[in-house]
Amino acid sequence: MKIKWAILASLFTLLAVLTGCEPLLVLDPKGPQAQTQANVIWISIAIMAVIVIVVFAMLVYILFKYRASKQPDSYEPPYIKGNIIVESLIVGIPVLIVIVLSIISVQSNYKVEATPEGYENDEPLVVYASSSDWKWHFSYPEQDIETVNYLYVPTDRPLEFRLYSYGPITSFWIPQLGGQKYAMSDMITTLHLGADVPGEYMGRNANFSGEGFAENSFSVEAMPQKEFDEWVDEVKQTADPLTEDKFDELLEPGHLGQLTFTGTHLEFMPPPEGHHGGHNHGSTSEDDHSEHEGDSSVEQDEHEQHNSDSGHADETNEHTEDHH
Repeated sequence: MKIKWAILASLFTLLAVLTGCEPLLVLDPKGPQAQTQANVIWISIAIMAVIVIVVFAMLVYILFKYRASKQPDSYEPPYIKGNIIVESLIVGIPVLIVIVLSIISVQSNYKVEATPEGYENDEPLVVYASSSDWKWHFSYPEQDIETVNYLYVPTDRPLEFRLYSYGPITSFWIPQLGGQKYAMSDMITTLHLGADVPGEYMGRNANFSGEGFAENSFSVEAMPQKEFDEWVDEVKQTADPLTEDKFDELLEPGHLGQLTFTGTHLEFMPPPEGHHGGHNHGSTSEDDHSEHEGDSSVEQDEHEQHNSDSGHADETNEHTEDHH
């Protein structure tokens, strides 16, 4: 009787706790990239659920059918050297599961790394998202404004985030819009997202970066393009300009509220891209390619000039030796 009441009490407590849980954000997608990842999660859960159910059903069946009390005391199980069918199943099924999950993972990775489906012909909104201890700076070069710890984005338009850090490695993550990606101090990483549904979403740093990590978060608000343009106009009329001295203050370790500025720090503190800043991972920009070709041409011209100077010096030396 006591065991029965203990089980009922445990079930009641579990139900009471679960009723206060919020839905998992990664399973409540609001954009095409997040939808792709949510589908992969559900497929993985379904495959694992089938495996667990089948294995436990077989376990119960075997324990019941071959229990010791069912056999006579003199029973001795026959010696079996091997069974090709059983061995094929226990090897082949896991191999098939790995193959299926691998195909799904590779396909989904290509989808989330590219421009969101349905937005291939649209011009993306480019936002430079940089982190510092322990805040996020969002620079809109097209709109020439900058925000701190909050992000406004238009719906039904591709979003291209160019990530880097002014401190330790961080990870930019908006669970309802897509997966996380690292932001590092010596290179640009590019993350493609999109928001289909207007609303407020949570964003944060998903990589531990010191004592202020727990509050290293930001808010995201997705809105129609018209409302976004109105917000941009309001910022340009009311916000203070961002100066180099002010930005140096913002980079000091600590927590801040939400701030808004006209202008961006990209003017006086460019991001680490191009031939001065390491690699530009994940970007498909034609400008970067052109810049790289330009750098290669300059290096080739310098090399040819060096060879020409060396040849001229050799001719001078030979002439001097002949004269002597």
